[in-house]
Amino acid sequence: HGDAQDLQEMLGNLLDNACKWAAKRVDVSAGTEDGKLHLFIDDDGTGLAAEQRDAVIQRGVRADEQVPGSGLGLAIVDDLARLYGGELTLADSPLGGLRSALTLPAAV
Repeated sequence: HGDAQDLQEMLGNLLDNACKWAAKRVDVSAGTEDGKLHLFIDDDGTGLAAEQRDAVIQRGVRADEQVPGSGLGLAIVDDLARLYGGELTLADSPLGGLRSALTLPAAV
């Protein structure tokens, strides 16, 4: 089973990222389907161009150098998700900003 500290770190990093970029709103939703846990964190910020999404998951890469951060949060989430057999994907949010979608085996 997944380490509670790892799960807490993934959720904390995703929420921190969403709150940093949100204009006013962050929504969190979760569910299970086909033996997998799906966690969605949506913000109403400016979003991120599709061509930037893979890059910001890399260690040390930041979407905007003017915004505080180390460029490690999403990379850590991605590394931990893969460790547990899951994945992190970034997409357009229904709120207009960015959707961070974390998928993990439900048994984690």
